[in-house]
Amino acid sequence: MALREDFENTGNWLFKRRSYLPLIMIGIFLLAMTEYYYLRFDHIWEIFCLIVSFFGLGIRVFTVGHTPRRTSGRNSKHQVAESLNTTGIYSVVRHPLYVGNFFVGLGWVLFIHLWWLTLIYVLVFCLYYERIIFAEEEFLRNKFGNAYLEWANVTPVCIPRFSQYKKADLPFSFRNILKREYNGFLTVVIVMYFLEVVGDFFVKGKFDYDFGWILLVLVSFIIWFVLRYLKNYTRILHVEGR
Repeated sequence: MALREDFENTGNWLFKRRSYLPLIMIGIFLLAMTEYYYLRFDHIWEIFCLIVSFFGLGIRVFTVGHTPRRTSGRNSKHQVAESLNTTGIYSVVRHPLYVGNFFVGLGWVLFIHLWWLTLIYVLVFCLYYERIIFAEEEFLRNKFGNAYLEWANVTPVCIPRFSQYKKADLPFSFRNILKREYNGFLTVVIVMYFLEVVGDFFVKGKFDYDFGWILLVLVSFIIWFVLRYLKNYTRILHVEGR
């Protein structure tokens, strides 16, 4: 098999499993937690890491808020694109959702504050998404031809070029965000809380439950439950064409 086809096949395989394959990193995280220790400004660092992850989620929010259904940025288990996103955040970077994912994960990794874990994360993320991006771009190139090439030739893969920003074709939809990103919001909080509890266990030898974190988790879960209910059993969050 030619290298190009091999990259595409591997990328499609990873693409279909991208929602759960990264869970393999849990083992590396738990191994790293054996070296966990408290910083002098531990609470400030925890807040900073939470902000980094929410920054990544914010990139996803901005992207999804302007994105229509069944386009290049809204694929599920296989490549789907009824139109090519080239405006809004897609005018400055070709893969904003993956950029958002990077910062979400980076916040989690920084929480443990081990340089080698951060290095492993960056390398694994780049290798993993390199194949997915290759497969996705092959699909878009075959479907949209010159339109895709013209856009790709001037738009960076992952490092934004803000000088060429073009206003999004669709207005921002807050309801679409509530409908699509509530799982990501809860995941950020739950993973951070998990790292907090496990870190306390390795340092103190027992589980230590911080009231502030418990309150944040409870509020996040209530928000998640309400939004999930509204999505599945009502039309309140429905936006035509989104």
